[in-house]
Parts: sequence; C-alpha cells; structure tokens
Amino acid sequence: MSVETPTHMSAEVAEIPAAAARFLDGSRGQIVAAAAAMRAMDPRLIVTVARGSSDHAASYLKYAAEIVAGVPVASVGPSVASIYGRQLRLDGAACIGISQSGQSPDIVEMMRSAHAGGALTVAVTNDGSSPMAAACDHALPLRAGAERSVAATKTFVMSVLAGLALVAEWREDDELRTAVAALPDQFRQALDCDWAPLADRLVRANQAFVLGRGPGFAIANEVALKFKETSAIHAESYSAAEVLHGPAALVQAHFPVLALGVADAALPQVIATAKRLAGQGADVFLTADGAGAGVTRLASVAGVHPLTAPLVLVVSFYRFIEALARRRGFNPDTPPYLRKVTETV
Repeated sequence: MSVETPTHMSAEVAEIPAAAARFLDGSRGQIVAAAAAMRAMDPRLIVTVARGSSDHAASYLKYAAEIVAGVPVASVGPSVASIYGRQLRLDGAACIGISQSGQSPDIVEMMRSAHAGGALTVAVTNDGSSPMAAACDHALPLRAGAERSVAATKTFVMSVLAGLALVAEWREDDELRTAVAALPDQFRQALDCDWAPLADRLVRANQAFVLGRGPGFAIANEVALKFKETSAIHAESYSAAEVLHGPAALVQAHFPVLALGVADAALPQVIATAKRLAGQGADVFLTADGAGAGVTRLASVAGVHPLTAPLVLVVSFYRFIEALARRRGFNPDTPPYLRKVTETV
C-alpha cells in the first residue's frame, strides 16, 4: 500500500480528541448513574468480561480500580457461560462488560449470566442499543462514531476512558476527575508526538518486545497486538519485571524493545529494565527520561496524571503504527483474515 494513501485508521486516530470530549459530555448522565449504583452496592469484587482490544481496556480498568479503590478485579472467561453453561456466584460483585459492538454472543451470554448470578452489570459499548447493553443494568455508550478500520483505535481509547471516568465518579475522586477531563486536550498533544526513530528501526523488523508496568502493561498488551495486526511484526508484551524471568534470554544485539514509561511509582523499575536490556545489546526505546546513553527517548506529553498517562501514550502509538504499517506495505484498515466484528460463542 502506498505511504501516501489515506486510511480509515488514520482518520479515526485523528478523531480521538473530539470523540473523547463527546463521550465525556454526552454520556455524563450514564456515568453518574452507574457510579452511584456501584457506591450503593460497595462491591468487594469487580469482574470484567471482554476479548481482544477490549480485554486490554479491561486490564487497564483492573489497575485503575485496584490502585484507586483497593478493590480486586478479575477477568472472567466468557466461555464459562456460553460453552460450559456454568453460572458464577457473583452476589455483591460488579461485572463490567466491554465490547465495541456489543454483539458477540459469548460476551452477551456471560453478562446475562452475571446478572442472574447477582452481579451489578455495566456495559461499555459503542452501540448503546446493542444486545449487551440491553442485557445489563447500566450502559455507558462510547459515542465514538463509526469505526471502519478493522484495527480498533478510537473505540479502544473510549473504552479505557469510560472505565477511568466510572472509577473517578464511583470513588468521588476529584483529582482523577480533573485528570479525565484533561484527556481530550492531551490526546491532541499526543497526536503531535513524533516517534520517527522507532519507525526507522522497525521498518524491516519482524519481532519486538513491548514493556510496561501497571496500567502501562495493559497498554503494552494493546501495542503488541497492533504490531501484529497492522504491521506483521511478531511483538510480545511483558511486564518490565516479568521479562527478566526468562524472555530476556532472547534479547541480543539489536533486538528492538519499546518500553512504556510514565511518571508513576513503577518508573524506576521500567528504567532499570530498559538499561539492562540495552546493556545486552538491544535497541531500546523509552517514553520517559532517565535511562541515559544507550536508550533512545521517544516523545511524550508532559504533565499527565500517572493513571491516565499510559492512555495518552497509546494515542501517540496509534499515529505511529498506522504510518509504519503503510511504510511496510500493509493496509492497516484490512488486516488479513480479520473482520471488524468477531462473533464468538
């Protein structure tokens, strides 16, 4: 595909700031209502139901809820209900389903089963009239507009944004509320971050590691998926701690590594891992300062709340990966063997 050919993915990435503002304004009432229901329930457990990019959004929600509220979050396999026919005992729990289309039969069935099992159910979906939304107590419509590219971008960002907004309202956390409100403008800034050094390194690469910690690890999972999906790069995501427990043995001279660092409590560990892998000869790229010589610094938006910063990073990454895919000769709108809506049972 020509580098100059415009794509749906490019247009959809550019729409992220406006879509974020639209969601925060248009779905305000639904966010407040769902948060009030969670406060009234005071859940001791949250379970999430999702697949693909939506499951990466659920992982981000896990870290946000655990860090802010101290409430454990667990991912539930949709097949427990749809294939194995088992209803979980979820009295006193909140169950949050994330699906861009809200149509996949297994996700819908799991949300119905969770409701029957006693959970307070919340749907996060781009289609407020979808079967999943209809099956839940509350629905948070993403209002992202049509997304024609197979590779989800703005709907992923809106899904994470919905989770962050819900946590902020549930906990009545004014600092996080302010951080969430600042995201549309920070997304605009993120679109201007130039990751050309990474593009030059990966234009002919066939593998890479992506590292993160906490919510940054959730974004690392999404980044690795997009490398595979759009650019045929076999990227694997790891915690910046777990990568040292075996996978680091693969890292030799010029092995490409993208480390997602933000100014939170985990940054010193991310930097230490980046420096160690650079010492093994890897080509390491880091989205934070502090690693010194041998590690390439990638641009990032300054002054972002630690809990929202990884989401801002993924907007910069989406702009980068769309261009890299075209540079490598791929059409990121239509990855081989994939469809926009995947209906599993």
